[in-house]
Amino acid sequence: MLQSVFKQAVKLGLISDSPAKVERLTLPKAQAPKIDIFTKQEAAQMLAALENEDLQFQTLIQLAIFTGARRGELVALKFSDVDFEQSKITIERAAYKIKGQPLATKPPKDYETRTVTINESCIELLKMLKAEKISESQRLGSQWIGGNWVFTQWNGEMMNPMTPTKQFSKFLDRNGLKHRKFHSLRHTSATLLLYAGVNIKQVQGRLGHGDIETTNKYLHLIEEADVEAVNKLDIMLLPKSDKTEKKQGIS
Repeated sequence: MLQSVFKQAVKLGLISDSPAKVERLTLPKAQAPKIDIFTKQEAAQMLAALENEDLQFQTLIQLAIFTGARRGELVALKFSDVDFEQSKITIERAAYKIKGQPLATKPPKDYETRTVTINESCIELLKMLKAEKISESQRLGSQWIGGNWVFTQWNGEMMNPMTPTKQFSKFLDRNGLKHRKFHSLRHTSATLLLYAGVNIKQVQGRLGHGDIETTNKYLHLIEEADVEAVNKLDIMLLPKSDKTEKKQGIS
């Protein structure tokens, strides 16, 4: 903002040069936030534990893992966004809540509307959830607020975007799983896709990242895992005593 103001001042001839030029500034580098993920084993445990949860929560968490969608994007899904024949969902809006104001939606971050393929398990859950919502709407009659939302409150109104965070925290506690943020499911999805050998450009498209650099931040996790893997093999196949004896024999 300051650079824009001073630049305009130079144009108007009010000052001869801008004191906010990039060349004159030494800005501290922003520290990259730590990426917290669930391991493959933890993700598998989580999916197994979901079988004891209600249908709506099962569907929410499975979609979070298998699509990498943001919390607000998941909450704002409508059944009309689901292509049951082609096993695809289109993400074109995100839910948000401002204190004192009603629930609302906006375009996804970076305006990245996207269509992603989902697995058969998620499609089956969505089919059952749709049938459940229809049944609930018939039971509640005029109390049911329409909108065709996938994830709802008791009366059919769109779910509050904070609800998944609260539900997920309680779910982890109930099942003795390490506590991580709901957003970690998105990071986990991206990392597992890269582990599986999916092209980084495809991962970028599924996550709705505006540029590839945002997706590249996951690559170092794969590199770290590779180093850890070779170290474990080294310890397993070459016990320390054997390596010491070999070194002594060589010397």
